[in-house]
Amino acid sequence: MGTHEYEGDPRNESVLISVNGELLPRPEAKVSVFDAGFLLGDGVWESFRLHNGTIAFADEHMDRLFRGAESISMDIGRTREQILDEVNSVIEANGMHDGVHVRLVVTRGLKPTPYQAPWVISSPPTLVVMPEYKTANEQRAVEGIRLVTVDVRRGEQNVQDPRINSLSKHNCIAACVDAAAKGGEEGLMLDPAGNVATCNSTHFFIVRDGEVWTSTGEHCLDGITRRKVLDLCLANGIPAYERDFTTDEISTADEAFVTGTFAGLTPVVEFDGEPMSQGQRGPMCERLQSLYIELLRSECRG
Repeated sequence: MGTHEYEGDPRNESVLISVNGELLPRPEAKVSVFDAGFLLGDGVWESFRLHNGTIAFADEHMDRLFRGAESISMDIGRTREQILDEVNSVIEANGMHDGVHVRLVVTRGLKPTPYQAPWVISSPPTLVVMPEYKTANEQRAVEGIRLVTVDVRRGEQNVQDPRINSLSKHNCIAACVDAAAKGGEEGLMLDPAGNVATCNSTHFFIVRDGEVWTSTGEHCLDGITRRKVLDLCLANGIPAYERDFTTDEISTADEAFVTGTFAGLTPVVEFDGEPMSQGQRGPMCERLQSLYIELLRSECRG
């Protein structure tokens, strides 16, 4: 499972999930088959980490959620404060404090009949809050992952905007399938011009001569951990650039790593079958991991 590898937790069997404000035991939490999210992938989502009783970077996640909804002309029907109140009430109802991953899903609502047009709708938006006791495998932060270039590419913004957290994930799923078929644990996706865009479920960085590079951001999700890493570089005197680069420049890089909400920073120890940084975590990745953990602790003081 790469960066999303985790240990199962039996407490999740009795977790309460919120469906439109109603708390339900996990086995009973369901949405209608007429929900636009189920029928069409019509909606947006966010994932949060709960550290020390605090949702990390909640404001940034809410900003991204509402930008995504606006981009698909969906009125969520709730304020950001109301949504965060709902998330926190579900966390409180479950007695959760730390080591928790929360998935928030907002769909356009119920359809009177299976039909694409977004104005053909018969209910307010559906809002689901799914918390889980879920922590990343700590060994992955040291041992890293195998990354492979996949044939599936990220499209232009006028095809399906890759910068938003849409429920329609076919592009990323196809890349994930291709990566697994090629023996990788994560797939590196290129943009239409053949430059590095992102990975199927994480963001990608390389290190060359003390500089940190990532893609321009035009063909990838507006990653919050990605942005925090760039901010950390700026604050700590590490040259960092959002720029176009190719797989050839990855092959000659000193090291590489990926980022995401769930696992933070994870080193890439193999790229397209060849070792990166001698098959081990590089010093820049290790330094930025430490800085990111310090940032989380500062953000989530409880």
